[in-house]
Amino acid sequence: MANNYHESNTHLRAADFINSIRAMLSKPFNAKVAMILGSGLGSVTEKAEILAEIAYKDIPGFPETGVTGHSGSLFLTLINGHPLIILNGRIHFYEQGDAGAMAPVIATLKVIGVETLIITNAAGSLLNAAPGSVMMIKDYINFTGQSPLFGVNSNNRFVSMSKAYDSQYRYHLRQIAEKNDIHLAQGVYAWMAGPQFETPAEIRAIRMMGADAVGMSTVPETILARYHNMKVAALSIITNYGAGMEDVRLSHEQTLEYAPKAAAKVQVLISGFLEYLYSE
Repeated sequence: MANNYHESNTHLRAADFINSIRAMLSKPFNAKVAMILGSGLGSVTEKAEILAEIAYKDIPGFPETGVTGHSGSLFLTLINGHPLIILNGRIHFYEQGDAGAMAPVIATLKVIGVETLIITNAAGSLLNAAPGSVMMIKDYINFTGQSPLFGVNSNNRFVSMSKAYDSQYRYHLRQIAEKNDIHLAQGVYAWMAGPQFETPAEIRAIRMMGADAVGMSTVPETILARYHNMKVAALSIITNYGAGMEDVRLSHEQTLEYAPKAAAKVQVLISGFLEYLYSE
């Protein structure tokens, strides 16, 4: 499905709308970092000073989310005094069959000055990371055959993904985890289309091909962020094991149960990461 937001300039209208709200805040807000929250991680906003909450439906061109655990709001926040834009929710490929559904959102972030995108998700473990733990993504495998850059009429669409997740960011996140006694696994994330969970045979194949976690998001936003020359860091919240790895029926309720258990760890990691980013 072609991305027409370039021609419509919807992201420019969205940026103007967000900037108009930012201009009315009682204190300056110049965020160079944004974070996308995965399913069940809305509680991460509880430790933030929320300056403004904007519903996606009120922002021109922003897609409305249709998944439980995604509120569909953009927050202008401060965490320990550091400005952070929090996107509580994303639209997934399986909702509309459009890998570029988040394109206007990421383009808007670029226009309003975001240089770093932190992506979080809920994922199934294919290794020894237990539900409730956190895995830092070092690379991904796209099993869908889809790209959010389909229909972009520019040679800029040929984006190098050899360093999709910034190595310096991963180093500093590991340092923050060690300092705070947080076990932070590191691995390769496999993107599957969903919305159905994977079969045990698919999980076996994915493991053989080198994946350490599996989920239904994150890769489109990563590609879009790199297209816009943003640096990316990504964290998977492990909410279950892959199909066939244990005798438990997989469900979205597992995601909503285990994601909040990892939220405190994510809050610590993000707080330390912002300290690093804004000290550069």
